[in-house]
Amino acid sequence: MSQLSAEDEAELETLLRRLLRSVKERIRGAPSVECAEELLLHLEETDQNFHNYELVKYLRRYIEGALGRVIEEEMEGCARMEGQAIACGQDTQVHDVTRRARESAEYKHMMQTLKNTMMVVVESLINKFEEDQLKKEEMHRRSHREQLDGHYMDNCSDSDSSFSQSYGFMKQEQLQAVAGKLDQAQPKEVRREALQALCAAPPSDVLACESWSSLRRSLSAALADPDPELSEKVLRFFAKTFSSSPLNITREIYTSLAKSLESDFLVQKLSLPSGSAVFDINKPEISRLLKQMRLLNDFQKEVPAFWIRHPEKYMEEIIESTLSLLAVQFEYSSGPQCTEKFLEPGHLIALLDIRATWFRKWMHGYYSRTVVLRLLERKYRSLIGGAVQQCVHFHESRSAIGDQVADMAHVMGQQQIGAAQRMLYTGRELGYAHFAHSLSVLGCLLMYAHGRRLFPIKVKKRKEPLSLMDLIVILIRTMYLDPKPQLGALSHADALSPSSLLMELLRTLGDRTDCADECLHCGVIVETLLSPVVASLRGTQVTVGPQEAALVNVADILARMAATERGLSLFLYDRGLVSADGESTSAADVIVRFTQRLLACECGPGVAHVAGAFVFTCRQMYNTCEGLHALRDYGLHDCIAQAWRKASSLAERIPTPVPGASPDPSSQEAQSILAWEETLLDSLLNFAATPKGFLLLQQTGAIHECVSYMFTRFTKKLQVSRCEKFGYGVMVTQVAATAPGVAALQSSGFVQTIVVDLWSALECEPEDVRVVQPRPTPMDPIDRSCRKSFLALVNLLYSSYAVWELLGQQQLPNKAEYSLREMPTSIIDLIDRLIMINSDAKIHSLFNYEQSHTFGLRLLSMMICSLDSLLLLQSQYRISEMLLQGQKDNTVAPSTGREDFIIDGLSVERNHVLVRMLAVGGPSERRLPSRALQKGSDPYPWKMFSSFPLPKCYFPEAPKMPHTKQDSEMGAFLTSTRPADRDWMVCCRGMYSKIMTSKSAFITENVLADLLEKTVLHLSASTAGCFFPVVEFKAQPDPTADPVPADPVPADPVPTRPTAANSATCQSLSPLEQLGVQITLRYGEHLRLLDGDSEADLCLLVQRCRILLTQQRAQGSSQLYCLRERFPGYDWFVSTVFLLVRGDGERAWDLLQRLSGLLPSAFLWPSRLHGSVHLPAEVAQSGVPPTYSCTAHYVEMLLKVEVPLVSSAFRMSGFTPSQICLQWLSQCFWNYLDWPEICQYVCTAVVMGADYQVYMCMAVLRHLQQPILQHAQTQDLQVFLKEEPIQGFRMSDHLEYMENLERRYRAMVLTDMKSVIPKAT
Repeated sequence: MSQLSAEDEAELETLLRRLLRSVKERIRGAPSVECAEELLLHLEETDQNFHNYELVKYLRRYIEGALGRVIEEEMEGCARMEGQAIACGQDTQVHDVTRRARESAEYKHMMQTLKNTMMVVVESLINKFEEDQLKKEEMHRRSHREQLDGHYMDNCSDSDSSFSQSYGFMKQEQLQAVAGKLDQAQPKEVRREALQALCAAPPSDVLACESWSSLRRSLSAALADPDPELSEKVLRFFAKTFSSSPLNITREIYTSLAKSLESDFLVQKLSLPSGSAVFDINKPEISRLLKQMRLLNDFQKEVPAFWIRHPEKYMEEIIESTLSLLAVQFEYSSGPQCTEKFLEPGHLIALLDIRATWFRKWMHGYYSRTVVLRLLERKYRSLIGGAVQQCVHFHESRSAIGDQVADMAHVMGQQQIGAAQRMLYTGRELGYAHFAHSLSVLGCLLMYAHGRRLFPIKVKKRKEPLSLMDLIVILIRTMYLDPKPQLGALSHADALSPSSLLMELLRTLGDRTDCADECLHCGVIVETLLSPVVASLRGTQVTVGPQEAALVNVADILARMAATERGLSLFLYDRGLVSADGESTSAADVIVRFTQRLLACECGPGVAHVAGAFVFTCRQMYNTCEGLHALRDYGLHDCIAQAWRKASSLAERIPTPVPGASPDPSSQEAQSILAWEETLLDSLLNFAATPKGFLLLQQTGAIHECVSYMFTRFTKKLQVSRCEKFGYGVMVTQVAATAPGVAALQSSGFVQTIVVDLWSALECEPEDVRVVQPRPTPMDPIDRSCRKSFLALVNLLYSSYAVWELLGQQQLPNKAEYSLREMPTSIIDLIDRLIMINSDAKIHSLFNYEQSHTFGLRLLSMMICSLDSLLLLQSQYRISEMLLQGQKDNTVAPSTGREDFIIDGLSVERNHVLVRMLAVGGPSERRLPSRALQKGSDPYPWKMFSSFPLPKCYFPEAPKMPHTKQDSEMGAFLTSTRPADRDWMVCCRGMYSKIMTSKSAFITENVLADLLEKTVLHLSASTAGCFFPVVEFKAQPDPTADPVPADPVPADPVPTRPTAANSATCQSLSPLEQLGVQITLRYGEHLRLLDGDSEADLCLLVQRCRILLTQQRAQGSSQLYCLRERFPGYDWFVSTVFLLVRGDGERAWDLLQRLSGLLPSAFLWPSRLHGSVHLPAEVAQSGVPPTYSCTAHYVEMLLKVEVPLVSSAFRMSGFTPSQICLQWLSQCFWNYLDWPEICQYVCTAVVMGADYQVYMCMAVLRHLQQPILQHAQTQDLQVFLKEEPIQGFRMSDHLEYMENLERRYRAMVLTDMKSVIPKAT
């Protein structure tokens, strides 16, 4: 192996050449020879493929063969001496063996041999390289000499290719001579030579010569010459010009070519084949035209990329010459009779570009679109008329063509350019291509308002101009006539079928709101679309049959129309359709009835496909508040639920596929069943998009399955559907507003996923990889990494119903030890780890204690804004004690004995939370401390505390309520009139409206209490006003009352009064109710409405009301926490009335007892209908309160119409107005409005009507429009609405707006409020 033969030298030379080629680019990049040598010397260190090179492998084998025996002997010698060595390590042994091998004779001989051989190899490579270089230089000199000879002696190119970029410069005299030789009178040989010379000249010189005009005429004549060689050379010259010249030159060539083509079509007037005759594009005259048209079309597609860089007149010349060419049209019959037809430019350009790609590119940019539309309007309207004529002609001759359309569409879809190009076409195939091209052009035009203004347009053989609506009707009817292949069997070629082309056009129009409004949102269009549906409804049984594809297409277009506001309004309220019974009806009625019939029949694959498409159309209506209101009587949710249960039972029978088993023929049917089941489940889920729809979904019993399905799509970040622009965020928020929704979210794993994601963002690194750049220390407790998780938690815990369901009767883990790898999986775990940090074990279990605890306090601050959530957290976990202890531990005790608080992020956050918990009041009735430090000597001016009472600095002085003129007027009215009078209520409402809308409107709570009392007395005295039956109060012990503990511990951190501590009435209240009583008393005393002896009266009132409502509660069992026993929250409405009458318990009880029989109590008093017998059984056991399913539903509905910007801001924030409205109404606007506005809200809803609750929420949201829009941009809208009071809102400023809403919507809103509770007789 040590000797290398001649064959080895040849092999080494080959391998070395390959190695150098592999590293050629790296060597070229070296700045000097020394750098190149250094690169080769260190190639093993820098090239990861070094050991894969064949030369390296060869050298490795050679070395192993030469030194293998020597190395083995040395290693055996080392092994024998191992016992004698003191400490012979492995590295030492390797070095020793290597040293001895390099000192051996074999190594020296191998190196000498390899060196000699490589020198020979390298010398051979150098010699061969020098020989190759000499040959290349000789060839280059020879080629250069030939080019010079050809250019300067013959003035022509020696190459036949017109695309050669080698030019010879020609003088003006030479160009004039060439122009003379191109004259038609010259022999063909002379003209060929002249063209050859012209191809070698630069196009700029040719166009700049003085004889260009004569050259242009000669070139046009050569293009039309029957000699193919002449026209071919002209085309090559034009192609060279297009590829290498600027637009100011190419426009001349383009316009010349277009005018030449236009002249050829007009002069030659070639006939189209008829019947079985074919059109052969290999004919010289056809081939010549087709090649010219193709060159033209290629330039049309490329020129929009750069014509904006040139003057507009260049672009206008190109566009006008094109439109002038395509406007060449000939008269022909529109009937199926075979009359002579002529070839038009539209036929050829359709063969080359059937989808009119060139026109789409021209219409895409505003720069060119304005020119195209201006020229079409002023000079070439006939071109649009010809395109419309093609569509009309195709529709009229459709019956004569029959099944040939599918074959023609398939043929045109298989068009190829090149050797496999088709050469023969029938006349009908050319006509179909022209139709498809015309349709594409019209589709581009209709996308723009200026294009639509071109209609109506004059069409041949029609007396009246064809309007835009007439054209759309024709296109829809053409779509119905197309025998499209079965769904699922479409190929690429089928994309050119009439139905595919027409659907593409209609989809484009439907997806653009302005296009849909002008082209589709019309009664005639809807009637045309629904004509097969109405015809199908006339029979006793719905059949799909061959119309399956057409019906699916119709449903697709209808769904896109229903997804727009104008389209939805057209479907719901336009009753211009004639139903199967001959009566006027709406499109929504026809669609829903057809859908119900489809769902009721046996669903095979075809019927299921059509039914799914029409269910999706219905879904675009019922997933809006307006649509659901219109469709509420159809019971569509029940129909879909029944069909889903049937599909689900069929899906359960599908056997589980076995790996490796042969495919089952019925697997396709099984997949169809599963897809159908998923479609129905998805459709059911979309009822949850609105509050009332969620109630309907809950009544179907499929809420858990729907939420689980939503969770799988939500985790994959999938879109709701093709018509919705947002994900499932809004729907998740809607579902989380109620107890059954939260229970379904928890069972689906959604809650656990949110908690785990939050913990991962807060306490863990985003990725378990090597950190190249350290993670920055967050400056905000809710930084960018965990903002999304925080907002998801806020949306989940926004409603007190969600907090009750997730935390009710749940105990904190409070473990003695927490592992660092232990992650919380539930809300109670999260509270235990992030909020209730009351032990060192919890502190040590957090990697980022301060940030994580501050995050938990921010979450707590958001939760306790709901007073019911506050009471639950305080009664179960005594959160205030933990916070006060944390403040006490964060102090420094100086020698004076006064506590000095350490001001840090946690103490500031705890102080804010404590004040928010303990101070109740509206925007001007309490002061909340800031979370941010200020600059200066006193960075935190707010007083901190670690024990009660709360410092007075957080309570501004309560304003005195003066006696005003309005009080006198209303008082005089109340004393001078009797509620028993027939017209008293009308006069009362007029007086109240007059006083409230006056400039300085202010009515004290005394007058409001009298007004409320007399109004309730008047309404309860009449049969029409009394909505609920009178229930006799039985003062019996409440069976659901919590047992009195043997050693009760006060739940409220503020000590109770000694006079009431031993009261049996107060002790019979639950700890949560006792807390609510204490909060009410503190608020009343701050407002100077109560004295110190009101606790017993309030406790008695709360107990009486609970017993009264318990007597009207329906019996039943439920898995929901809020339905197990009593109303789970505190009765804030009772406290509101108690404060309104200044603590008069008996007066408040009499007022509430009478009010409980009136309709307003169902919505003002949250506990009034909680599980009540007055509700339908399924509603009573649903856990969905009427304030959500009715009031919040109409707030969302009216908000979209009246304040659309606010509605959009909610949707973009992934939040719903129903959430915040439920929050406001459940606690009677406590902590959000000042006390006078709360009193006026209660009185307004009773005096003016229950629907004013809806208008009140509308007025508040309208008042908050600007801050809502601002916080939607900063992505904290949920937190803003939850934590911030409603600043600057005065009821009197908005009552006129509410009355306006009443005049427009009372008939709908109040009627539906009454229908929620079937009136007892």
